[in-house]
Amino acid sequence: MRKIETLMNAAILNSENWQLDNTEVRYDESRSLSSVYLFGNLIADIGDNCIILYDGGKRSQTTKSRLNAILSENGNGTEKVFQKNRRWFISYDGITEPFESGALLG
Repeated sequence: MRKIETLMNAAILNSENWQLDNTEVRYDESRSLSSVYLFGNLIADIGDNCIILYDGGKRSQTTKSRLNAILSENGNGTEKVFQKNRRWFISYDGITEPFESGALLG
């Protein structure tokens, strides 16, 4: 995991607002929700009991890396976003499906 992703996950864990380079975490206390942005585009919402993943309009290696870092620290350990033949997929609990922006886990 990249250092920026470690810092991003720490901000999520600590319910803090944080920004470094192209990545930002905004914490909404009224909804107990951390939202993660990459280049200003929403890529994830992390709440107490769910994670919602978005592609932010750009299915890049960096987006995928950030999503997988979020899943590794906040998921149940079985989730992963990956690419095969230029298509994105999400794998969780032994199931693999095409990735859809707005995918709800939790």
